[in-house]
Amino acid sequence: MDKKETIPFSTETSAAFESAVARMMEALGSAVELLGFGEALHGTEEILQIRNRLFQTLVKSHGFSAIAIESSFPQARDVNEYVLGLVPAEEESVKTWFRRGFGLLEANQELVAWMRAYNADAAHTTKLRFYGFDIPLGEYAYASPRVVLLTPLNLLQSVETPHIEERKNRIFEMIGADAEWENAKAISDPSLSIGQSPRAVSLRIETEELISELRIRAPELIGRRGRNEYYTALHDAITARQLLNNHAAQARGGSYEQQLGIRDVVMADNLEYLVAHERSRGKVLAYAHNGHLKRGQMQWQMGEQNLSWWTAGEQITERMGNRYAVIGSGVGSSEDNGIAQPEKETLEARLIATSGEARFIPTRRGEGIDQVEIGNLPVRSGSAKNATYFPLSKACFTEYDGLFVVNTTAYNRGGPPLQAWTGTSAS
Repeated sequence: MDKKETIPFSTETSAAFESAVARMMEALGSAVELLGFGEALHGTEEILQIRNRLFQTLVKSHGFSAIAIESSFPQARDVNEYVLGLVPAEEESVKTWFRRGFGLLEANQELVAWMRAYNADAAHTTKLRFYGFDIPLGEYAYASPRVVLLTPLNLLQSVETPHIEERKNRIFEMIGADAEWENAKAISDPSLSIGQSPRAVSLRIETEELISELRIRAPELIGRRGRNEYYTALHDAITARQLLNNHAAQARGGSYEQQLGIRDVVMADNLEYLVAHERSRGKVLAYAHNGHLKRGQMQWQMGEQNLSWWTAGEQITERMGNRYAVIGSGVGSSEDNGIAQPEKETLEARLIATSGEARFIPTRRGEGIDQVEIGNLPVRSGSAKNATYFPLSKACFTEYDGLFVVNTTAYNRGGPPLQAWTGTSAS
């Protein structure tokens, strides 16, 4: 770790912050179309605030036009409509997003407000877009497939496809009540999941046929409805397939690892789709937990189980190569999140040893790093309150193109209350 390459981040002045971002982007390379910015845990107020400032600077000086966060992909479309000024704050779908999940966090609300104000300025001809890139989610569990099957069905209905009303009714009958799919108790009790029920199996077949029809009729549908509407419908149908696969895995039991793998594949699919959608307009910043955006495999010690799956970051790297770059984050301490000061000689202790409140360290995917030295460093202790905290591992220098490390962080404004826990974090 060469301290001479460390880029200090100061939030004192805009000029100093923009200069640091410029140096960081130069270190990441000019080929980047999708930049991942990870958080070491859900609960990092300072990193969220820096993310907002980072995005503003990337928009101003580095050709970025969109941000995607770890929020449900289809539901975030309503927020994007709000950001574009097409619907009012009173729209029920917008109010729902702000009432739960990441919409409750004040830093996310501030991001959305800034984007809406930016787009309202006539001087800005390129309008900013807001996306979610997570698998479709209900309030407490995976979502009903209705949320992503409506789009392709409506497209086929708009071109007066024969028997489309009969097909829609059949599919809606198979779906039934959304609450059956979004039963949070099914997470711990697979017998309560309907993912392997006869109608769920039939719905998976219907979805495959729907995808096939969309692809067969692509020239006609694009000609009549346009590329954007067609590819949105096709993407939603493919997402529905993966969502149904996830519900099926949940119903089988003992397959949580597979569910996590499917979720990250959907994340990668969504990011690839968003980058293609934005390519003529600008670049995309993706913000989520480190564990989704890093390269390689995610390891999660969950009780006696050691879960392992390929991350969205690894999936998207295979597809985009050096057009994807990712910055992981680390924290020194957080009293709010139950994270004590890092023990002496741990990686986090070394990373915060430089002066300043935050810094960016280019890793160049491990080039010039003494892996033996890093591998011999002790792993710091985890969190006593926040189960989403994962200390940096010895692999972080190859998993990320750079590390963003803050000395300390408060808990998110608007986040749910934290309680002491005795779980085991990933290694």
